[in-house]
Amino acid sequence: MAPRLFPLPRQQSLYPPSVRNPFVHEGRLSARDKARTVLLGIILLPFRAICIALILLLTWPIAAIVTFCHPERGSVPLMGWKRKVIQCAFQCLGRALFFLMGFQIKVKGKVAGPLEAPIFVAAPHSSFFDGIIGVVAGFPSSVSRVENLSTPVFGTIIRSFQPILVSRLDPDSRRNTINEITKRATSGGQWPQVLIFPEGTCTNRSCLITFKQGAFIPGVPVQPVLLRYPNKLDTVTWTWQGYSFKQLCVMTFCQLFTRIEIEFLPVHVPTEEEKKDPSLFANRVRNIMATALNLPVTDHTFEDCRLMISAGQLTLPMEAGLVEFTKISKKLNLKWDPIRDQLNTFAAIANASKGGRIGMEEFAEHLKLPVSDALKELFLLFDRNGDGTIDFREYVIGLSVLCNPANTEETIQMAFKLFDIDDDGSITEEEFACILRSSLGVPDLDISQLFKEIDANNSGMVTYNEFKDFAFKHPEYAKLFTTYLDLQRCQLQTSDEEDDYQTPGDTFSQSKTSVSEKTPIARNKVCPDGNEEDLSSTSDKKDD
Repeated sequence: MAPRLFPLPRQQSLYPPSVRNPFVHEGRLSARDKARTVLLGIILLPFRAICIALILLLTWPIAAIVTFCHPERGSVPLMGWKRKVIQCAFQCLGRALFFLMGFQIKVKGKVAGPLEAPIFVAAPHSSFFDGIIGVVAGFPSSVSRVENLSTPVFGTIIRSFQPILVSRLDPDSRRNTINEITKRATSGGQWPQVLIFPEGTCTNRSCLITFKQGAFIPGVPVQPVLLRYPNKLDTVTWTWQGYSFKQLCVMTFCQLFTRIEIEFLPVHVPTEEEKKDPSLFANRVRNIMATALNLPVTDHTFEDCRLMISAGQLTLPMEAGLVEFTKISKKLNLKWDPIRDQLNTFAAIANASKGGRIGMEEFAEHLKLPVSDALKELFLLFDRNGDGTIDFREYVIGLSVLCNPANTEETIQMAFKLFDIDDDGSITEEEFACILRSSLGVPDLDISQLFKEIDANNSGMVTYNEFKDFAFKHPEYAKLFTTYLDLQRCQLQTSDEEDDYQTPGDTFSQSKTSVSEKTPIARNKVCPDGNEEDLSSTSDKKDD
């Protein structure tokens, strides 16, 4: 391909994240690890299963006594001897439980009291074993589904922890949860402290993803809590791609011991600015924790997990759905539904290739056009990292930053006038083919399939409304059109510069050549010399 005719500005804030996929953990056991796990498991697995069952049986009657005659939904806090029983008896039983499961707990820092820090925020959240923080911190309340209360044995134990209940059936569940967190955090110590994992989902501990704002909306001091699992063999990481819950439990119980480090950082008291802006509060706390952990931060969130699942259902690699939803939705003002719809379109294009990416050939086939200079330029605009392919993140950014701004009423009107050669208010297939063949330099171009898609009522004529409807549904064509205009202008400017250096004899000989022989019809009509400056506003020059 020829050298670029105009530069590609890139906005650094939209660069790919330092960690591509924090939701995958493809741990593999070596032959030695497998043999060791089997040999230890023969003894340890049944022994630990029996011990866990015994401790749960001891815990259940205590929980039943403590919660007897207490409101089922926990609308009032447990006070007096009941709270002391939970803090003392359950803490002893909890430590015994994790000890028998093989956990060696190392605690750093000082646990803050309820008045000093009503909320604990723990990260990185990577396992169901992270609940061990509750044992160390004196059993603070946590968020739990209301359905968990109906689980035999476990339901009674969960009730005694006075959880903040959420219901998937309640449309106001999120608001009610935040209100309950605020009520407890501002109760002056009447309620237990609240433990929240602000990432909202499990990761592989390679970074800290976006913190949800629920723990920071109350505007009260929070104590950051760090989790580390310094083990040679990782049997605890529970992500969206990797070992299942049962597999991790069995592998962990078959280890002689599993190390865990819990570090309580100094309490972070929010400034007035942070109290007014929960997002700022959350980001500053995350940065403090990331610095202490020596980890990068990314803008992935739970919505990326949903996109991963959707990508897998569309037969794409699951990681193809990752876009850093927090950053993309905020900077490009996109919601979940439009991005999910774009994933469907992307999958339809990328399924023809391997690896869940769009190559130049798939891109041209999707637009039903041959590979031309204008199409190559458009492809390079999408291909942000220059690797010769377009992933889903690049596709979403390209549509939002490049194509949608170019797809204006003015651009559509200009394109329609270009194709409507006889100015009769409609475009025939012959007119459509004539302009495309001339502009793309392909004399035998077959555009019948593309024309049929634009001609919604199969009348053989494309009206302006049909043309506009098609353009709004396929914004790539608008950017292709403005890119073509840019190329034409660059060629005209290059031609003018060359004319300035010609000799008088050369000028005289070239003046005999007609304009129609030098310039394609499409270029004359779209970008005449005298109107070049006016048309510059049509081309989308927005920095992405």
